[in-house]
Amino acid sequence: MSDLLEANELNAALKKCPEWELEKKYLVRTIEFEEFTDAIDFVNDLAEIAEEAQHHPYISIRHTKVTLKLTTHDAGGVTELDFELAQRVDNLVD
Repeated sequence: MSDLLEANELNAALKKCPEWELEKKYLVRTIEFEEFTDAIDFVNDLAEIAEEAQHHPYISIRHTKVTLKLTTHDAGGVTELDFELAQRVDNLVD
C-alpha cells in the first residue's frame, strides 16, 4: 500500500500535474471535449489504463465534460499512486 503524501510532497507533485487540483482527500481534474463521443472514447481508453494499474478513478460524465477524482482508499487520501495515474491521464489527453 502507498502512504499518504505529506503537504510538501503534495505541493511538489501538484507542480508536475498543473491541470489537477487537490479537493479534500481527492486529486481532481475536469477535461472538456468537443463532442460527447470524444468524452466516451476518452473514458474507454482511461478504463484500460486504470485496469492495468489496478487503480480506479471516480468518473463523472456531463455531456462533453469528464471529471476525474483520484484517491487511494486504503490509505485514506492522496498517494503516489494517484499522481502516477494522473500523469498517465495527462499523457492520454495531450
